[in-house]
Amino acid sequence: MSLEVDVELARGAFRLAARFTAAPGLTALFGRSGSGKTTLVDIVGGLARPDRGRVAVDGEVLVDTTQRVFVPPHRRRIGYVFQDSRLFPHLSVRRNLLYGRWFTGRAADAAPDLAAVVELLGIGPLLDRRPAGLSGGEKQRVAIGRALLARPRLLLMDEPLASLDEARRAEILPYVERLRDEARVPILYVSHSVAEVARLATTVVIMGDGKVTAVGPVADILPLADAGDAGSVLDATVARHDDAFHLTVLSSAAGELQVPRLSASVGASVRAYIRARDVMLSLRPPEEISALNVLPGRIAAVVADAAGAQAEVRLDCNGAPLVARLTAKSVQRLALGPGKPVYAVIKSVSFERT
Repeated sequence: MSLEVDVELARGAFRLAARFTAAPGLTALFGRSGSGKTTLVDIVGGLARPDRGRVAVDGEVLVDTTQRVFVPPHRRRIGYVFQDSRLFPHLSVRRNLLYGRWFTGRAADAAPDLAAVVELLGIGPLLDRRPAGLSGGEKQRVAIGRALLARPRLLLMDEPLASLDEARRAEILPYVERLRDEARVPILYVSHSVAEVARLATTVVIMGDGKVTAVGPVADILPLADAGDAGSVLDATVARHDDAFHLTVLSSAAGELQVPRLSASVGASVRAYIRARDVMLSLRPPEEISALNVLPGRIAAVVADAAGAQAEVRLDCNGAPLVARLTAKSVQRLALGPGKPVYAVIKSVSFERT
């Protein structure tokens, strides 16, 4: 699937001007509230018309203002999952799910799809219940299932976890991962959570003030996402589990990392997101500290901020990039500069499973 977007829209004082191409996988639209993410998704889904521009999926033009093309939403074969589940309260979960088949025009052969979607999202025990009896995470899984049963060629997810508490997010994230990896439906996913994007995204589109400021693979683009939440993405695999302490040991190019126990099998691919603010530097191997993760590295660059109060210290840890944010005073006191060997001390809570 390829998604081509080049649109402009004005709403009062707000101006949207976005241009990008999305590759297969999960493409995250990342940015703060008000940056234009939802407006852009609405344009792709056909819920809003741009003042100018073009939208195409797999070469099929859905919007082209110069050619006066506007394919209505129900003919776009695009699934949409909102922040709230928007389930029909008077219907059972099964009937909510099967409502999606109405859009396919092929109701007779929906049964095999239903079984596959139910298994993928783990909602078999919920089929005879009504939405009022479901948790927030369960409602969102049903909403995703309904969208999938419409057999979309593209799935739009507008901050689907925003209304959930931390426990419910933890419940549903593995299912979004399965959706990304197993359903083979490309996803355009809206979020303003760095950890969420680090865990899920294949490609990141950063938005700010209605404009696309960067596009690319998650490992390259996410560290640029926000000066207040910058960090690094490390690809790793599950090496082993330490059941005695409820920990999982990850193996990465930078070294081993210990994180809270993951429900992933040994050998599974994972991604660790390490916030720059969660990294401290030492000139010697630290001893008798509570942090579980210490990675040796060498300074690649020191970049001061505009005010000169803080600096990003970029490290090379055996070929893997890592970023620390320190005060200018700490940089000066430790005489940090390119080529200097250091030890990065990292909090274990900084890691996310993918």
